[in-house]
Amino acid sequence: MARVIGIMGESGSGKTTSMRNLDPKTTFYIDCDKKGLSWKGWRNQYNEKAKNYFRTNMVGTVATLLDKINKQDNMKHIKVVVIDTLNGLMVADEMRRSKEKGFDKWVDLAQCIWDLVDNSLEMRENLTIIFVCHSQTQKEDDGYTFTRIKTSGKKLDKLSIESKLTTVLHAVCEGGEYKFWVHANNSTAKTPLGAFEDDEVENDIVKVLEVLKDY
Repeated sequence: MARVIGIMGESGSGKTTSMRNLDPKTTFYIDCDKKGLSWKGWRNQYNEKAKNYFRTNMVGTVATLLDKINKQDNMKHIKVVVIDTLNGLMVADEMRRSKEKGFDKWVDLAQCIWDLVDNSLEMRENLTIIFVCHSQTQKEDDGYTFTRIKTSGKKLDKLSIESKLTTVLHAVCEGGEYKFWVHANNSTAKTPLGAFEDDEVENDIVKVLEVLKDY
């Protein structure tokens, strides 16, 4: 069973930047937003020549890449796969099918995204798959707010992607400081019991993975 992690946050909250310290030699980056990464020198680390970077917003292509990384001998050196962002896949599919009427396209989208996350859980044990996601915050009339992974279509809202994950990090920027919230704080953020004493940790996925290796 692979370790599958979700990272959610608003645009500019440090989701992509938190990947800066991953080892490019053992990491494969799937850029679903096609916007590149967000730190100096990333092009020297992740590129087609190094065979560790691919740009696509097609769910089927991402699924095929994951299958190859999971099974092919020449990809067994890959220990971490980053899919950035899951929303890039959802929005692209929605736009490609914008002229279609009816409920079926939303069911199809929900099925594709659900299968992508579900199949990831069945991949090799020494593989970590990170789904980077945008967040959405709902505010009730009484002022109560709740933040969760943003999805396209009510079907995915009902299914709840977070229910498939043991770890969901909430990336935030407060006062110019970037960090992860690791415990539920009016949100679907969560980590395994006892993994983190504090509610906030440094915005560095490598340090988070170091803690989670025992879980």
